[in-house]
Amino acid sequence: MINAVVLTISDRCSRGEATDTAGPAVAQLLRDSLGATVAQTEIIPDERDRIAARLCHHADNGGADLIVAVGGTGFAPRDVTPEAVRDVIERATPGLDEAMRLASLAKTPRAMLSRATSGIRGATLILSTPGSERGAVENLQAVMPSLAHGLAKLKGDPSDCDPRRRR
Repeated sequence: MINAVVLTISDRCSRGEATDTAGPAVAQLLRDSLGATVAQTEIIPDERDRIAARLCHHADNGGADLIVAVGGTGFAPRDVTPEAVRDVIERATPGLDEAMRLASLAKTPRAMLSRATSGIRGATLILSTPGSERGAVENLQAVMPSLAHGLAKLKGDPSDCDPRRRR
């Protein structure tokens, strides 16, 4: 069982000025594609220290296997999610970032503007995605084929990574 948390990073949504559609769409995708239990969804403002604190809370105390931080990955002055993620991760996972950008780039040239960053803290994988519903879902779908395997390895699964290899 995969325990997931979805954090929507948005000043406007946190103030009630906009409706969060990306966070709920990501949560549903995690349930449908991974069979994940989404233990919590949360909306917080674009504040680096607060984002980092919530990531640490869910990774260190909340038992989350996966945290998806939705939003705050662009060029706007208050888009600080990548910096907050880098503040708390212990090991980067650049292949996930590259896969998300590459898949999104096939659909829009603006994907190259994404600064989405991911990594591992303890036994928790932290992914960041764009804040639009479409962008968040497309980015997450790009890594979905390998996500369950990666999370199993993170939890200590000793099985061989190559399913074709027989012992």
